[in-house]
Amino acid sequence: MLKNVEAQLAGFGFVLFVLGTAVQAHHAFAAEFDANQPVRLQGKITKMEWINPHSWMHLDVEKEDGTVESWMIEAGPPGALVRRGWTKTSVTPGIEVLVEGYQALDGAFRANGRDVTFPDGRRLFAGSSGTGAPLDGADSTEPGR
Repeated sequence: MLKNVEAQLAGFGFVLFVLGTAVQAHHAFAAEFDANQPVRLQGKITKMEWINPHSWMHLDVEKEDGTVESWMIEAGPPGALVRRGWTKTSVTPGIEVLVEGYQALDGAFRANGRDVTFPDGRRLFAGSSGTGAPLDGADSTEPGR
């Protein structure tokens, strides 16, 4: 009987751990990014991670003094990006892009990407709608558009 109770408690603890991890992994915009700190980053893509719940674009931004800042740009989930016109070939390493978004609350080189402009002039929405990011009209699925 005692072993059965211990097994149930262990199983319950595991479920709580998994649920806590899942909740922590998908967060509201305001939990990590600052709507009052917009960024415009011109740089070269070094890596694109097509992962859930958010894709991540890695970008090297060369400053005027020649130093390079390596930024991580959070984007929407892969499926949403593809529906918006993104392809795996549109974000290959070496492509120079302009990213507009919002910087992390802690000031790190991390941002929530809003729009990405490619060398050919295409501008694609990168953000995650409905997470608390500022409604600026960039996403055609925003309420009121």
